[in-house]
Amino acid sequence: MTPIATPAPTDAPQTVVLSPAPLTPTEVIAVARHDARVELGDEAVAAIRAARERVDALADDTTPHYGISTGFGALANTSIPTEKRSRLQVGLVRSHAASSGPEVEREVVRATILLRLHTLATGRTGVSPEAAQVYADLLNHGITPVVREFGSLGCSGDLAPLAHCALAVMGEGEVRVGSAEQVDERGVSTGAVQPAGAALAAVGVEPAELREKEGLALINGTDGMLGQLLMAMADLRHLASVADVTAAMSIEGLLGTDAVFAEDLQALRPQAGQADSAANLRAVLAGSDIVQSHKDDCSLVQDAYSLRCAPQVASGLRDTLRHAETVATSELAAAVDNPAVLADGRVESNGNFHGAPLAYVLDFLAIPAADLASVAERRTDRFLDPARNNGLNAFLAEDPGTDSGLMIAQYTQAALVSELKRLAVPASVDSIPSSAMQEDHVSMGWSAARKLRRTVDALRRVLAIELYTAARGIELRGVERGSAESPVAPSPATGAVIAALRETVQGPGEDRYLSPEIEATVEFIASGRALAAAEGVTGPLR
Repeated sequence: MTPIATPAPTDAPQTVVLSPAPLTPTEVIAVARHDARVELGDEAVAAIRAARERVDALADDTTPHYGISTGFGALANTSIPTEKRSRLQVGLVRSHAASSGPEVEREVVRATILLRLHTLATGRTGVSPEAAQVYADLLNHGITPVVREFGSLGCSGDLAPLAHCALAVMGEGEVRVGSAEQVDERGVSTGAVQPAGAALAAVGVEPAELREKEGLALINGTDGMLGQLLMAMADLRHLASVADVTAAMSIEGLLGTDAVFAEDLQALRPQAGQADSAANLRAVLAGSDIVQSHKDDCSLVQDAYSLRCAPQVASGLRDTLRHAETVATSELAAAVDNPAVLADGRVESNGNFHGAPLAYVLDFLAIPAADLASVAERRTDRFLDPARNNGLNAFLAEDPGTDSGLMIAQYTQAALVSELKRLAVPASVDSIPSSAMQEDHVSMGWSAARKLRRTVDALRRVLAIELYTAARGIELRGVERGSAESPVAPSPATGAVIAALRETVQGPGEDRYLSPEIEATVEFIASGRALAAAEGVTGPLR
């Protein structure tokens, strides 16, 4: 999976100070992707210390308290003697660090650590201030625990991924050390794998020694799911705007009309996301000589749905993102642990760790993302078919027959769309029981999050191929409507995008090695340069 390369927002903080108040998505992304520093504020330390004092008081109580003086899960009714409780907490972390498969991306692990640290900072978990500080130290020193792909069922939260992080806090397990720039093509840190204890010692950090409840508090949360949701939402907002730019380029190059995007027509169906997309299309197509060149051509009466209905399809992703934002905002304000330390001092068992609310939106977002890719692929295919592209060469080839043009680029796009359809199948309906039927219904939210990351990557690639194709089509169309010496101009916005693309990717010509050019176009989108080129003309798109 290609690492996400979306640039840092202009308001990204350099340091995030944690308190019991909710983090913002921008703060999470700043730490996860851009290595912002983390500090525990005074209010957070006070809240952590107060909760720990309450847990210490219950440790000697003759009444059993879950996670403090009992076992876990199916062993919740087993009383644990005082002398074995530290071993219980340490053993819990060790035994739950049982993930398998390829390593999870650095940014995902960092988001998971930050969000768990924030829950600790709410004073609802009962850990010590010293244990919480080690989490901050991991982030600030670029120490990333090795977490593997498979192991979380999303209930009780992300147990296995969080256990691998907690293991590093204890000075055990494996880690990599390095900055955000030191990652491989999958987004995994390129630092050598080394023992966590050695990595902590190298920066002067003492590992945490776990006491009653601490091991449970470090692994019982939905942090991996939430972190991946927040990053996917940021990427999908960016790609929603990019999709409007690529759609506009296709509409222009295929001799489509912009009349259907008129504000009064769109207002007849007051879907918020549709209005945003249509406004973007109007802005990007404004001033296009190519569009103007066929305004009075009565042979072009109605565009195909993939052109005419672009805002209606794009609406789905934007409106689903609004729903996801509601869920994510609530989750950022949550303190997920079991048992939880309440404001009145009670320590109560609960079910807040269940990942269902997150799992549903993680699945939901994959559906409109897949369909946005699907409609983009249909526009690309239309460019390549001489029966439907209004006068351009077959496959946009220099010499059709001798040259294949972009024929196989569309195959690649079609394969990605097919994969996106499979990724749109929900994980959250596939509960599988565990822990001797104590955990008899699970969310599969981690699996939904992993799917969504692959979805984001595939959507970006599909849009890159549409942009690559549309750029060639527009250039050929300009010559076809004018001449090689005096081509008909595209809109200022699409012209700016093409000019920026041509800094690294060649224009039309004879067949050549396409894969590097497609990858360069993917990077052109991921880096933010494609959208920036358009917005340099239009101003900020919606």
